[in-house]
Amino acid sequence: MLLSATDEEVLAAAEAFGEELADNQSDAAPSELEAMLLEYNEAISEAIGLEYGSVCGADDCC
Repeated sequence: MLLSATDEEVLAAAEAFGEELADNQSDAAPSELEAMLLEYNEAISEAIGLEYGSVCGADDCC
């Protein structure tokens, strides 16, 4: 699959978010991790134009 520059940028940002979450998981309090996750979900939603949480909350998805 050939990705556009925008798709590649979104994937790179998502990968960076995942790495940052993994790095902070052992050091951060659960409330801090939850705040980070909400921030990342918001950024992903803005970048792709979909509300990430509602897509993965669908019964037939994820």
